[in-house]
Amino acid sequence: MALGEFSLIDRFFKRAAYPLGIDVGVGDDAAVMSVPAGHRLVACKDVLVQGRHFFADVSPHTLGHKSLAVNLSDLAAMGATPLGCLLGIGLPTVNETWLDSFVDGFSALAQRYGCPLVGGDTVGSDQGLFISVTALGTLPDQQLGLLRSAAQVDDDIWVSGTLGASDIALRIMQGSVTDTRGQLVDLRTALECPEPRVALGQRLLGLAHAAIDISDGLSQDLSHILKASNVGAVIDIDCLPVHPQLDAFDASLQQQAVLHGGDVYELCFTAPVHARETIDQMSRELDLPLTRIGQICAEDQLRARDHNGRLVDIVNRGFDHFSGGGA
Repeated sequence: MALGEFSLIDRFFKRAAYPLGIDVGVGDDAAVMSVPAGHRLVACKDVLVQGRHFFADVSPHTLGHKSLAVNLSDLAAMGATPLGCLLGIGLPTVNETWLDSFVDGFSALAQRYGCPLVGGDTVGSDQGLFISVTALGTLPDQQLGLLRSAAQVDDDIWVSGTLGASDIALRIMQGSVTDTRGQLVDLRTALECPEPRVALGQRLLGLAHAAIDISDGLSQDLSHILKASNVGAVIDIDCLPVHPQLDAFDASLQQQAVLHGGDVYELCFTAPVHARETIDQMSRELDLPLTRIGQICAEDQLRARDHNGRLVDIVNRGFDHFSGGGA
């Protein structure tokens, strides 16, 4: 007998709904949760659509991971502490093996970051698989988070991790780039199984000024900070942290991937010059590369200093959901 909606919830999704700090969770009309005293609530949502955000042959375990990871990345960009999440999923068919693996990936990440599933909805879909996750987090009452509008002139610009791998993986899978060294397996991991920088975001709270997670490309996401803060920036091309496996590809392709490639989910943040030593120490403690890539300036534009020291304008070519493309 085919499983119905409520049987699906009981059999699969309650696994990610461990009752840590939840008054009423999965199984009622709505969740009831306590926000810690002296804190305010933070909320974010991401939607993933088959063919737009992920390929049909993606591992369900990594898709479960990514479905939550992209939301935890948004919480990280605010400096928030995860509290719980809600999952909406549209299923073309009920494949129990697929669901078991998907929930395993989702649940493992939820437990690692203390973000239990507290509710959601499961529906049939005639338009392919889609996933919608809402993540909830908290900030201390005196904090509004690492706002995009808070960058200041002379701030350093920093990036966590490395850039470019997800974009090259996508290009290989779409057939526009040839994988001459057989690197797709490792590069695809960067695309489909990103690591949200939750601990970094929490450590940056009160130290950094502005932050954003790189979902649509460094040029586009940094531009969001610049526009919101009414400032400009100069980034140093030679300082950009390129993923080590990109050395097999043409230098111009590497630069395009690093500057404009999306699905990175690293943090880009600005911080005062006097914070450099603290951030370097933080990098060592978290075992996470944190690279200073440029500086905020008063001029209202985004420019790059090239290999010859010349300043050139950066044309924003990051991902746009309504301009075509996708998986």
